[in-house]
Amino acid sequence: MKVAIIHNKDATRVINVFGMQNKETYNPRTVARVAAALEKGGHNITVIDGNMHVIESLQHFMPRILEGGRMGMVFNMAYGIQGESRYTHVPSMLEMLGIPYVGSSPSGHALALDKIIAKIIMQRHQIPTPDFWVFSSADEDMANATYPVIVKPKMEAVSFGLRVAHSPKELREAVAYVVEEFQQQALAEQFIAGREFAVGLLGNSPVEAFPVLEIDLGGDPNAIQTVGDKRCTPREKICPAHISEEQAQEMARLSMTAFRALQLRDFARVDIRMDVEGRIHLLEINSMASLGVTGSYVRAASVAGYDYDALVNKMLDVAAVRYFATAGSTSAVPPGERTIPVPTRIRGFLRSRLSQLEALLKDWVNLDTYVRSIDGVNRLGDLAAKQLEGLGFYHQTHPQVEIGNQIFFTNAENDSYDILLLGNLDDNTKPSRREAYSSSETRLRGTGIWGHKGGLVAMIAALQALRFVRRLKKMRLGILLTSDDALQGRFAQALIQDKTSGVTAVLGLRGASAEGGLVTSRSGAAVYDCRLRLGETQNAVDVAHALGAFCQLIRQWTDLSDTDSGIVIAPFEVNAESNIMEHYAHGEAKLSVRFNHPDQFMQIDEQIRKLARLRKSDQWSFRVEGGQRRPPMVRTESVELLWSAMESIAGDLDIRVQREHRWSSADICFVSRDVPMVDGLGPMGAKPPGRSEYILRHSLLERSTLLAMTLIKLHEGALAK
Repeated sequence: MKVAIIHNKDATRVINVFGMQNKETYNPRTVARVAAALEKGGHNITVIDGNMHVIESLQHFMPRILEGGRMGMVFNMAYGIQGESRYTHVPSMLEMLGIPYVGSSPSGHALALDKIIAKIIMQRHQIPTPDFWVFSSADEDMANATYPVIVKPKMEAVSFGLRVAHSPKELREAVAYVVEEFQQQALAEQFIAGREFAVGLLGNSPVEAFPVLEIDLGGDPNAIQTVGDKRCTPREKICPAHISEEQAQEMARLSMTAFRALQLRDFARVDIRMDVEGRIHLLEINSMASLGVTGSYVRAASVAGYDYDALVNKMLDVAAVRYFATAGSTSAVPPGERTIPVPTRIRGFLRSRLSQLEALLKDWVNLDTYVRSIDGVNRLGDLAAKQLEGLGFYHQTHPQVEIGNQIFFTNAENDSYDILLLGNLDDNTKPSRREAYSSSETRLRGTGIWGHKGGLVAMIAALQALRFVRRLKKMRLGILLTSDDALQGRFAQALIQDKTSGVTAVLGLRGASAEGGLVTSRSGAAVYDCRLRLGETQNAVDVAHALGAFCQLIRQWTDLSDTDSGIVIAPFEVNAESNIMEHYAHGEAKLSVRFNHPDQFMQIDEQIRKLARLRKSDQWSFRVEGGQRRPPMVRTESVELLWSAMESIAGDLDIRVQREHRWSSADICFVSRDVPMVDGLGPMGAKPPGRSEYILRHSLLERSTLLAMTLIKLHEGALAK
């Protein structure tokens, strides 16, 4: 299942910083630990910052059910950035988007987070809770308060703003502090001297209560647990608590009653005080119980038999059952198993290296690798060689004078490799039009990032992951990086055909479409130059007729296009000049031709040249030069076999893929038709006309994982099954 973990990291990613600011955030290490736990459960994880870009992030990651994908879920760890009822903000957006999530609904969070409303509801359900008073300012009448009282903001957690007042003066000071610091009402609650407990709850029907946990107050009935205690010097926790079975059962019963009364779901933690006479008082209920490893909830869960990984996956499971009514529908791998599956280890390794991979991608994107910028192309080749040499590959350089060097790598002895990875070092963007690397919440941008450099980094990441899981040395891989892709493989054709002869499979590293396409076919490419030549004439009408014939010829060529057959003929760089006074006419046009089958080219070529012959006259003629640049990549049975294997691999990884035909040609088109091949193993993205080339940020990890697992399965003989 695809699972997006949402938490709050950057509080500035809002339109305006305004109102109550959240002081409660998760430690990034805890978020990483939850991600690792879910990955061990067999899930496809991404981590999203719960700010103004959260919808865009989810839109790119989450599958749409109308497209046939399995519904994903959100593991909500977002406390909110600012404003009132901040726990409700992300769940409310998820409700609007139609995305299932772990945790309580907006209404449940709102009721529980507002301590005043929560206490009123508890009183209505005969749940014992301390007496309380509510103050909006320090100037209000406080004569009815009985001391000591504990003062806190009405809508905060983690003991923020907690103060104990023993006199009217201290009460006014505490109220003033809360109102000014937290911009909300102050709750003054009768202080219960005694012992402090917590009850963790998990599930819905039924609700499971963890063993009662006691906060060790050192025997001081007047002690409290402050925010500093929780964050810096956590107090010792005793679980199960040293209380009678009857007291434990009553605490659990009252906690579950409050859980249902406040319309909560999935999980929560109830805070309790027991006075010196043994009477139980529910203080509050936290609808987003902390998953910090030192916290009460995690500790009580461990006593209940859940290790950390099992707890996190169980939380996901209970939410999935609530939405889908199917038990056991989420966790593909029991998290308690000692042997961690290879895909999980690969994902965990790649996630731990994401920042380094993005830094590497930034360095490579900022290189000028225009096909004629030989130094830049060779520099990228040298950097790739440095990365690959560290992974046990040696290389052969094939020098070129007009362009950068072509480089072949292998980790196999005697060049006896089974699988070839095919990428390129160059692009067709001139230096004056290059865009530097930039990043946002959901996208990484820059020249070449989708076309070829994202795929190169995904390849490096996949190979590093294979080395981490001790699989790389067992494989026999070849890697060919060409340097004239922008010139349609003019120099690389022979080398590609040589290096791909007899291999088990060829995997192309070009970028995938934003919809997750794997390229199983490509159009072939042909380019023609056509020139109009007007002979000597003294007749101005000949000038007009010659240019008219030139325009009609271009129209006839374009009329040869047939979308159903996959034939497209489009003129580009059309120029025409004439002067009826000087009896001069000149026309020049280039034709770009795309076709999907090899036998189509001969017919198209003949028709293009025949029409030029038919349009000539005694006064003018047309000269046509050019022809095929690359053959088409055809979806053969061998391609279909490789695609089916990769579709199965992607399904196991919960990575969205689909067959894609791409109208553009690429170097993989030179590979022999009898070799299984698939292109588009690079990150998902696009190169929109007139806009920045980009990849989707989350797809760098996804496609690296897909490439690594594809190499493993091919090495294990996936195509032979």
